[in-house]
Amino acid sequence: MTSEPAETSATVRGVRRAPLVIAGASALVLAALLGMLVTVWTGSTPLAVDEAWAEFAVSLRTPVGDWFAYAMNTVGGGDIGVFVVPIGAAIVLLIVRRPWGALYFIAASAASAGVVQVLKQLFGRARPEDMIVVSDFGSFPSGHVANAATIAVVVGVLVPRTWVWVAGAVYTLLMAFSRTYLGAHWLTDTVGGALAGVGIALLLWAALARPLERERRIRAG
Repeated sequence: MTSEPAETSATVRGVRRAPLVIAGASALVLAALLGMLVTVWTGSTPLAVDEAWAEFAVSLRTPVGDWFAYAMNTVGGGDIGVFVVPIGAAIVLLIVRRPWGALYFIAASAASAGVVQVLKQLFGRARPEDMIVVSDFGSFPSGHVANAATIAVVVGVLVPRTWVWVAGAVYTLLMAFSRTYLGAHWLTDTVGGALAGVGIALLLWAALARPLERERRIRAG
């Protein structure tokens, strides 16, 4: 009777948990520090880079750009971004017999949204005055960007292909740009959102590394 090679609690077939935990925790700490920088340390005055980028983004507004940004606003947030996308993805993963992947997707999406709301309440940063969409309380961090970054990492983990990671990065960058284009966020809000989203996704990857890898190996045949 054969058995799988022994795996340490820290390593699962090349997936080292310690670096994931360190990177994930560091990303969340950096997000919190950035929040302190743009609210506590600078008061109500936006950073120069935020003001400069906001003016640039607003100057790019066109009918086509508006359509694209509004579409990203719909896909990345609200009921579609928070409920439809994660639940839909989980259903697809269950259909293809990847229950741990479904759990990872749902858990990461929910945790990311929860952390964003905690940070919003903690810092209470005012949104830019040129905002052309309706948004909830708190500018820092961007929930849309956090959601995009979380999904990018989760999908990259579940489908470990270079093009998937590149597509995820591009999607996150486009989401970040669309949020500043719409005036819904300052540039640093999008950076904070990306850090929060990536951090949560990495920490949950570390927590679920063993069953996710086992599941991937089974599906790979």
